[in-house]
Amino acid sequence: MSANPKEKVFVIDFGAQYAQLIARRVRECKVYSEIVPYDIPPEEIRSRGASALIFSGGPSSVYQKGAPVPDAGIFKLGLPVLGICYGHQLLARELGGRVEATGIREYGKTGLKVIGDSILFEGVPLEQAVWMSHGDSVVEAPPGFQVTASTGASPVAAMEDLERKFFGVQFHPEVIHTPMGMEVLKNFLFSAADLLPSWTMVSIIEKAVEDIRAQVGNEKIICGLSGGVDSATAAVLVHKAVGDQLTCVFVDHGLLRKGEAEQVEDKFRRHFHMNLIHVKAQDRFLSRLKGVTDPEAKRKIIGEEFIRVFEEVARELKDTHFLVQGTLYPDIIESGTRDAAVIKSHHNVGGLPEDMDFTLVEPLRDLFKDEVRVMGEELGLPEEIVWRQPFPGPGLAIRIIGEVTAEKLDILREADDIVVGEIKRAGLYREIWQSFAVLPDIRSVGVMGDERTYAYPIIVRAVTSEDAMTADWARLPYEVMERISSRIINEVRGVNRVALDISSKPPATIEWE
Repeated sequence: MSANPKEKVFVIDFGAQYAQLIARRVRECKVYSEIVPYDIPPEEIRSRGASALIFSGGPSSVYQKGAPVPDAGIFKLGLPVLGICYGHQLLARELGGRVEATGIREYGKTGLKVIGDSILFEGVPLEQAVWMSHGDSVVEAPPGFQVTASTGASPVAAMEDLERKFFGVQFHPEVIHTPMGMEVLKNFLFSAADLLPSWTMVSIIEKAVEDIRAQVGNEKIICGLSGGVDSATAAVLVHKAVGDQLTCVFVDHGLLRKGEAEQVEDKFRRHFHMNLIHVKAQDRFLSRLKGVTDPEAKRKIIGEEFIRVFEEVARELKDTHFLVQGTLYPDIIESGTRDAAVIKSHHNVGGLPEDMDFTLVEPLRDLFKDEVRVMGEELGLPEEIVWRQPFPGPGLAIRIIGEVTAEKLDILREADDIVVGEIKRAGLYREIWQSFAVLPDIRSVGVMGDERTYAYPIIVRAVTSEDAMTADWARLPYEVMERISSRIINEVRGVNRVALDISSKPPATIEWE
């Protein structure tokens, strides 16, 4: 989907921990937003039709050598601007105010007092709790600005210039720890910037269908279908746009969960009446992965092999040059952009071969996971697909640490089925973002039936998240963990120990590889 709504908010990213969260919160207000680098040229902002700008926070001090600073022309575009934390300090300094390291830092919950009339604080309490995370403070607002809030350590905790529509807040309105934060954001979007909440799921779908038809024309198109919510939503969306021009290709690479291939074929061939080709390619993928232990190498091999399978299918169908993928916005960010390091190559982004014969159609690439679920519901996908927990394209290959073998796959498939089954039995499946088993490349000593064993451990991983950009380990009830451990050790041959991963993201990632 080429996101081209009438009104756009650009989140100018200064390296913020919460840049993605700011973009999500704006979208929750039914206004389209996207993240752009801090050094984006002002003429590009204008040409891409931005309606308002939000300067994110960031780890730097505005006085630090090499600290990120936008082109000065950004302030002459005539667009409403909201600066948050570092963005607030940057706004103050660049426009003639004073920012100092006062020696008093504010981290966490802080009391804020509203001063006088304010567009940003209209309808919110004059005294409220906000979330702070800063060392420097704005001590003098620039000319033309009115101070609208203060705290014990920040004399200019908020400021606004109504004539130029410039606003700054030292606190973080985007986090849930600022209870009235969404009201502040809405006041900026709707009162200060005069935007309309018009970016609805119906409008998103209509625009995506229009874009797909314009890109594809009358040509045939194939879709890589995994059965997860991303590829399923992409498939149904494209089918809505071009009908029988679409053929879905389900590649069974042998790295799927227990019973998954049968479920995918049943849902899409019988229930959605789509053209579906089921390619059974386990031996082919395992042969390519033989002896490979590096995680990035695994991802790239799997990504390349997927494309080769699709190319072979396309040659059989003839005149097929377009490939649909369920790529999401977080996939793009994690796979590395000009300003973001590669965390891990997603098989459908950084894992694609350079010499592939396809033009990609990625109608979901501007959306977060929760937005895709809403779209799936709007398109009529069943609940068991819409709310299915995310499953990586490389499948169990990146949950097996070290070389991938048929034996390890059998072990992990059975253990993973128990983990997910017990999570569902406990009624926790919808509450948890992802829950799965990991098979590390080690063995440990155990005792079973009075005999020594030397077998694999299984690591249980369960996390809560909103969009996979950050995640926290799920606090599973002890009785659920006990059932999982007992069943895996008793029912899965080759396993004698179960451990729980209690790492958050960051510093860990959700998947192990």
